[in-house]
Amino acid sequence: MSGSSFAFATATSVLFGAGRADELPDLVGGLGARPFVCTGARSERHAELIDRLPSPHMIFPQAGEPTLDDARDAAAAARAHGADVVVAVGGGSVLDLGKAVAALLGNGTDPLDHLEIVGRGQPITRSSVPFVAVPTTAGTGAEVTANAVLAAPEAGLKASLRSPYLLPRVALVDPLLTLDCPLDVTAASGLDALTQCLEPLVSVQANPVTDGLAREGLRRAGRALRRAHADGSDVGARTDMALCSLLGGMALANAKLGAVHGIAGVIGGMVDIPHGAACAALLAPVVEANVQALRARDAADPALDRYADAARLLTGQPDATVERGVAWLRETVSLLRVPGLDAYGLPAQRSDEIVAKAAGSSSMKGNPVRLSPAELHAVLAAAR
Repeated sequence: MSGSSFAFATATSVLFGAGRADELPDLVGGLGARPFVCTGARSERHAELIDRLPSPHMIFPQAGEPTLDDARDAAAAARAHGADVVVAVGGGSVLDLGKAVAALLGNGTDPLDHLEIVGRGQPITRSSVPFVAVPTTAGTGAEVTANAVLAAPEAGLKASLRSPYLLPRVALVDPLLTLDCPLDVTAASGLDALTQCLEPLVSVQANPVTDGLAREGLRRAGRALRRAHADGSDVGARTDMALCSLLGGMALANAKLGAVHGIAGVIGGMVDIPHGAACAALLAPVVEANVQALRARDAADPALDRYADAARLLTGQPDATVERGVAWLRETVSLLRVPGLDAYGLPAQRSDEIVAKAAGSSSMKGNPVRLSPAELHAVLAAAR
């Protein structure tokens, strides 16, 4: 949490606002002539937009979170198509696949060459082909992050391709594209967006730029998340949440995350659970564990004031305490009907493995306090 020296990076260009998706065809046409388009499993949802892209374009639908094999297949298809620009229209998983494809077109064929943890971890040294990210959910902020998460089922975990070269050429964020998000997606993605503002705010790597982004994102989540879930047609609430997601992506890419994502990433490699749902289940237990540990080890730690600041931003109450903030988080998870981890079949006997892997995850580097194995076990138990 220092302002004396820091760096900040994001997408080359960010276009935000209702209706801005109409600019996509001309934008893509200015970057390339043969677009490769990553979409969700139901590409027809955005057929009107995609059909207006320069031809010939190729559509690659992605069902669920991308695996190493998905990235290989998509990159091979893009290369066979002669793609000179990659476009991703979808949720965070689709955007991650698009980033991976764009990077592989510029840097080789096998994601294992560059994948962290389970791969060879070789640096990505050449630019990606131009990549345009168009999110249709308000959650991951992947349109402004420099990594692409891929599942490695044989290793039972997820890992990232990571490089400044993965930052999109353009992030085009149109809140109108999120209006038809189902309730469960709105809930999970919205709580992920909130978490990705809260964790950078209390991160040990926070800086003045990320602080401003995170605080504004939390303020908008506090006033809009419940409204967006109650009425998906509320354009004002959807706009606030799309901006929360964008700001959180910028913040986390430059200030790191924390224990919520450290644990959620491990769990996501073990069971079929939406990433945002895992974050939602873990959020309040992690905040409580961090606050208790900070108070016990250093009551003057500035992270405690930042948690209180977050409580005020989320609740809209100028005198809100950390405890009131935690209560608001629990109430919101309940109102949005996101279940605990047990609902997704997380085996209790794998708790030791989860704690061990989470303790060594890259996301833990931003957590404001080092949690012991016992404290991590308590978080996991409370999130079930």
